[in-house]
Amino acid sequence: MRKLLIVLLAFGLQASAQNMALYKKVIKEISSAKYQGRGYAKGGANKAGKFLAKEYKKAGVDEVVCQPFTLDIQTFAGKMDMWADGKKLTAGVDFSMREYSPGVKGEFPVYHVDTLNFDADKMFADLAKPEYKNCLVACEFWFTYKHREAFSRLQKAGECQNAGLIFTWESPIKFFKAYGHRVVDKPIVWVTPEAIAGVKRVKLNVDAKFLKDYECFNVIAKVEGQKHDSCYVFTAHYDHLGNLGKKVFYAGANDNASGTATLVTLAEYYAKNRPEYDMYFLAVSGEDANLRGSTYFVEHPTFPLEQIKYLFNIDMIGDNSPVQYCEVSDEGMKAFPLFEKINKEKQYFKSLNRGALAANSDHYVFAVRHVPCIFLENEKGDAFQYYHTIFDNWEHVVTDSYEPVFRLVRDFIEEYK
Repeated sequence: MRKLLIVLLAFGLQASAQNMALYKKVIKEISSAKYQGRGYAKGGANKAGKFLAKEYKKAGVDEVVCQPFTLDIQTFAGKMDMWADGKKLTAGVDFSMREYSPGVKGEFPVYHVDTLNFDADKMFADLAKPEYKNCLVACEFWFTYKHREAFSRLQKAGECQNAGLIFTWESPIKFFKAYGHRVVDKPIVWVTPEAIAGVKRVKLNVDAKFLKDYECFNVIAKVEGQKHDSCYVFTAHYDHLGNLGKKVFYAGANDNASGTATLVTLAEYYAKNRPEYDMYFLAVSGEDANLRGSTYFVEHPTFPLEQIKYLFNIDMIGDNSPVQYCEVSDEGMKAFPLFEKINKEKQYFKSLNRGALAANSDHYVFAVRHVPCIFLENEKGDAFQYYHTIFDNWEHVVTDSYEPVFRLVRDFIEEYK
C-alpha cells in the first residue's frame, strides 16, 4: 500500500509539473481576434501585455513589473486593396506589404524583370522608356536580394521613373515587421508568383500610418528563490505582426503565443515549487520590430545581467518536429552538454540541432552581452509552414513540443550547478 501511495504521489507531481490547460488557454486567448495580431496600430500588443500581467498574478508570482519603452513603426490597418489586370487579389493570401513601404494609391503598368538574361543596364534602359513610366517592377524576391545594389536604386526617389516594386514570394505569402522603423520612398508589395504572372497592369489602394514613439512595455514577473545573488531568466516575445488592412490580422499562435504561454506555466510551476534561486519571466514586446523590447531591457535591466545563471528564450514551440532547434551563446556552451545529456536520457526530442548564433530572436541581445543563454525553437514541423502568414492561428498550432520543452528546461535547472 505504501509503495502504491509513493507511485501515485510521484505520478501526481509529474502530472502537475506542466499545465497543458493553462498553456492552451493563453495561446487561444492572445491569438484571438480580440488582440488583432498583437501589433501596434490597434493596440493589440499592449492589450496582450495587460492580459499577461493578470495571468502572472493569477499564477502566484511575487512581483509583476511593466517596463515601458517606445518604438517607431510603420503600420497598415486601413485600406488594403489590390487588383491585377482587373482581378481582385486577397490581402494576406495573394499579397502583403513590405514593412517599410509607404502607402500607395493608383493604377500602374508592370515591368517584369528578365531573370534568365538579367542585365542591370538593360533593365534601367527599359525603365527609361515612355511605356514604363510610373511602372511597378516585378521580380522574384531572392533574385532582388542577390542583386540588391541595383534593386535598391529602384526604391529611391529620383533614381528611376518606376513608381515602386513587386517582390514575388511563394505561397503562402508572408509579412514582416523587422525594418518597419523606417519608410522608403516607393511602395513595395509582396505578391505570389501565380497572382502576378503575365499581369500587365496593377491597381492599388493601400493605407499606411507611421507611428512615432509608440508606447509599448515588457512584462516582468518574479518568483523569489531561497538565494538572491543569482537568478534564472525565461524570456519570450508576446508581440506579433498585427494588421494587414481593416479585416486581416496575423494571429501568431505559434509565433509566439506558444512561447508566451510557456512562460506563464513556468511561472505558475515555480510559484508552487519554490526554487533555489530567483526566477524572472520576461515577456517582451517589440521582438518582431527588430528586438526592440529585449534591447531596451538589456540597456535598462531591472536586475544585474551578470547575476543570470542561465537564460532560456522560448520562441515558436507550437509545433511537432521531433528535432528541437537551438542556439547557444558562447558563455552558455559550457552547459550545453548537460542539455544533451538530459535530452538523451529522457528522450524528450530525437536530437537537439544547434545552429549558429543569430539576431533572430531575443536571446541574441543577451548573448552579445556575455549572458549564458539558449534559444529553443521547434521548427519545421506541421506548423512551421505558416510562419509569418495569416494561417499561424489557433487552428494550426500544435502542442506536442510544449511538455518536452518544459521538462527539459525544468530538469536542466534541477541539475545545473
